[in-house]
Amino acid sequence: MRSLLIEDGDRLLLIDTGIGNKQSEKFFSHFHLHGNDSLDSSLAAQGFHRDDITDVFLTHLHFDHCGGAIEFDSKSEAFRPAFKNAKFWSNEQHWKWATEPNAREKASFLKENILPIQESGQLEFLPHDSDFLKQPFPNMDVLMAYGHTDAQMIPHIQYKGKTIVFMADLLPSTGHIPLPYVMGYDTRPLLTLDEKERFMNTAADNDFVLFLEHDSVNECCTVQHTEKGVRLKETFSFSDI
Repeated sequence: MRSLLIEDGDRLLLIDTGIGNKQSEKFFSHFHLHGNDSLDSSLAAQGFHRDDITDVFLTHLHFDHCGGAIEFDSKSEAFRPAFKNAKFWSNEQHWKWATEPNAREKASFLKENILPIQESGQLEFLPHDSDFLKQPFPNMDVLMAYGHTDAQMIPHIQYKGKTIVFMADLLPSTGHIPLPYVMGYDTRPLLTLDEKERFMNTAADNDFVLFLEHDSVNECCTVQHTEKGVRLKETFSFSDI
């Protein structure tokens, strides 16, 4: 559940927030949570605190992507934003999808992760009238994807002459690179096939750096065209860029 921190002038933007720590022990027991990293420790390693975050960009509102956006305050016995000085960015189409969930995704859209964002007054919607948003933030474009969940946002960041793509659940890991390998979580797997094919060809053509949120081994990769279709080219750490 890797997040990505972007420092740009006086703005500090965090893409996705992981699963958080406020759910019950029974809830967490369903998942293989491992490692000692946390948002706070990772921010501290870069000299920052969660109160320094100015913007939280949520690719979508499944619990493993937005759970860390909200915390439980034991003093007031209420939920509150974990980033008190930040604006939280979603889009109206996905917000409606998440707050009026279908039976398939209802267990992934937890109201305690979502509704307190709006109640806090810190929620902002990115308008979109096409499948590619041009620069909602400096040096960032956003691809809209609909196969995994409705109106998922995939950021494309320009950095050191490269395009870094935060893959979220369009491509969870290097194991999902072959076209037919899609997640059982995808609500529209045939649409995912089409979206993946178009994106992966573009990624291979342009040597995009793919930042992998859910790959437990590989942080980043590139892909290339082969006679068998688009396949893995190389893997590396983000620090190598």
